[in-house]
Amino acid sequence: GLLALSALGFCLMLQVSAKRPPKTPPCPPSCSCTRDTAFCVDSKAVPRNLPSEVISLTLVNAAFSEIHDGAFSHLPLLQFLLLNSNKFTLIGDNAFTGLSHLQYLSLANNNLQTLPRDIFRPLDILNDLDLRGNSLNCDCKVKWLVEWLAHTNTTVAPIYCASPPRFQEHKVQDLPLREFDCITTDFVLYQTLSFPAVSAEPFLYSSDLYLALAQPGVSACTILKWDYVERQLRDYDRIPAPSAVHCKPMVVDSQLYVVVAQLFGGSYIYHWDPNTTRFTKLQDIDPQRVRKPNDLEAFRIDGDWYFAVADSSKAGATSLYRWHQNGFYSHQALHPWHRDTDLEFVDGEGKPRLIVSSSSQAPVIYQWSRTQKQFVAQGEVTQVPDAQAVKHFRAGRDSYLCLSRYIGDSKILRWEGTRFSEVQALPSRGSLALQPFLVGGRRYLALGSDFSFTQIYQWDEGRQKFVRFQELAVQAPRAFCYMPAGDAQLLLAPSFKGQTLVYRHVVVDLSA
Repeated sequence: GLLALSALGFCLMLQVSAKRPPKTPPCPPSCSCTRDTAFCVDSKAVPRNLPSEVISLTLVNAAFSEIHDGAFSHLPLLQFLLLNSNKFTLIGDNAFTGLSHLQYLSLANNNLQTLPRDIFRPLDILNDLDLRGNSLNCDCKVKWLVEWLAHTNTTVAPIYCASPPRFQEHKVQDLPLREFDCITTDFVLYQTLSFPAVSAEPFLYSSDLYLALAQPGVSACTILKWDYVERQLRDYDRIPAPSAVHCKPMVVDSQLYVVVAQLFGGSYIYHWDPNTTRFTKLQDIDPQRVRKPNDLEAFRIDGDWYFAVADSSKAGATSLYRWHQNGFYSHQALHPWHRDTDLEFVDGEGKPRLIVSSSSQAPVIYQWSRTQKQFVAQGEVTQVPDAQAVKHFRAGRDSYLCLSRYIGDSKILRWEGTRFSEVQALPSRGSLALQPFLVGGRRYLALGSDFSFTQIYQWDEGRQKFVRFQELAVQAPRAFCYMPAGDAQLLLAPSFKGQTLVYRHVVVDLSA
């Protein structure tokens, strides 16, 4: 009897299950669905609970404006995606990830101004794309789209730029790639050296990169070494220098020397002894001749090494020293009684020159006489009677001088064959330091101030002028120094009042 009841129950279960209607695929309230299509109106987000077999999805009058990453990844079989006539303004970088079967995509008549780079890359078999009716801003962010349109097999209806004005109503497909100037640069803070400094001089010795800093605040010439693994400047050694104003490294016949110029207590030359791995004093610099040094330049002329000291005292003289066998010897007294502040060595057209700037007269240009083996006064830069510092650069075939002034505008002058002519004035109240430098073909000028931010200018080749590029927050800079360190391009800004800052030059592709 029990066996018969069990059999009867089993039969009844079969009958009940046979009569149960098939389960309806899920469909959100805002959508109408068939087994493989969904048509959604006024949805607040991309519907999640759709049948996974859906191959066609249409969104109309959607109540959201952003399509997030992976928005359709739950619909891997999707072949047709119609997102036209909505108010979409932003699409995530990976919004269409996982849609390897998508053949038709319509984003027409939305509010899209740009599209993420390579957003269509996952769509391997996309046949048709409709982007008409959007307000595309044809700037660098759209450059990739122009490139993609030129090479894709996808059929794309003509689309037009809404901005910028020069491209307005231009067909995106026809934009010339050369019109997109998308590479820009930036100086970003890279390392902070927690002490003031008044000069910075990079140098190579025994295949390593070093930096010599004059630091009167800690009574030293500090030598830092570049760590190629950590990519940082690290402490290496110190030379005692209670009132250092400049520490000039010189590598002569594979030997390292550092000229230590001090305001008080005399100036000296130190030699690095690789056996004892320490600096030892090699010689004194005549204190009757060099009383109040302000700047140092080192250079070679016809195979001989020299260094020159700008003396800013009324009783001293800017002096030239020459290396001979085992030391540096006084070679020439250049410029007595003029309170000189800065030196610049220029070796152009086979004619070595030394430009001496002074707080009491216009900069003086000396030219090297090979018969006398001395510098001979050649003339003055009369346009700037009170230059604190003078630097030079070449652009194309032209030679230029940059002259900083503490009161009044700094000047950019161009050599015209017989004289200099002014090509630009740069506002620079309180400027004691400026430096033109070249990074990978781009020419810059750093112009410091004791009263405001440091200004970085970039050379405009077309206008033959510097244009303002970037502000750097450096307190009272006393020098600027460009230092390539492996793949890092560094700009050092020694500060008299604050920390010494190291900036890195970075190249940014705005189309990326």
